[in-house]
Amino acid sequence: MTPHMLSGLGLKPEHHDAALACKTEGMWFEVHAENYLVAGGPRLRLLDAIRAVYPLSLHGVSLSLAGDAPLDAAHLKRLVALVRRVEPALVSEHLAWSAWNGMNLPDLLPFPRNNDALRRIVSNIDQLQSTLGRWVAIENPSHYLRIDGHDWDEIGFLEELVRRTGCGLLLDVNNVYVSSRNLGFDAFDYLDRFPAETVMEIHLAGHTVDAALGEALLIDSHDAPIAPDVWDLYRHLIERIGARPTLVERDGNVPVFEALLGECHIASTELCRVAELSEHPS
Repeated sequence: MTPHMLSGLGLKPEHHDAALACKTEGMWFEVHAENYLVAGGPRLRLLDAIRAVYPLSLHGVSLSLAGDAPLDAAHLKRLVALVRRVEPALVSEHLAWSAWNGMNLPDLLPFPRNNDALRRIVSNIDQLQSTLGRWVAIENPSHYLRIDGHDWDEIGFLEELVRRTGCGLLLDVNNVYVSSRNLGFDAFDYLDRFPAETVMEIHLAGHTVDAALGEALLIDSHDAPIAPDVWDLYRHLIERIGARPTLVERDGNVPVFEALLGECHIASTELCRVAELSEHPS
């Protein structure tokens, strides 16, 4: 596991003072890089203050790695400047697209896992990693409906991305749970097949049911506490692959800092338990 990183929190500006005062062992923070791609001002000063005390992770949400064009050069230039400034412990992005044929959409959208998509995404990951001069972790997507045209299953596609680019993977357990419920596959089987050695970071988050379809469609909303079923999957995962830096995400209905810290403590307790088991197997 990355040194001194147990479980961390997605940093919200309203939690800045509480985050700086937090003395929890192994704490780290993650931010969406796009919120800090500026030349100066209070946002970067806030980030500098956090980075002076804790490890930091940058999580991208808009590079559109599965899009139809090379990565945006101006965006990459700003990202390079941010990475050099804060020297994050981890950098990650989504396996999804949000821009196509000059059109931009405010979402992380799925795609057919075919060979054309594989070549396109490999090229974009290579461009990203060579520009940053470092490895990047790619996050597994959430799925809401079946789409046609796949040449690869998701695990095989991710493994091939790693083989061709050297990238790592970010395993979002809530994404796995939501997708398994929506598409009807076994989430435990998915985790058992996921390539353990590639996992650089784990994400945990809450979800909600669709307003019209209820339990028939789960939404990866990040606006609720982590569900018991997701905690069960997380424990199963780290017992298999070992302790990895784990992030608790909350992007809507954000509670007080202490409530999120409580979920963070649960994850850290599990990480320490698994680390202890690996050091002293029975």
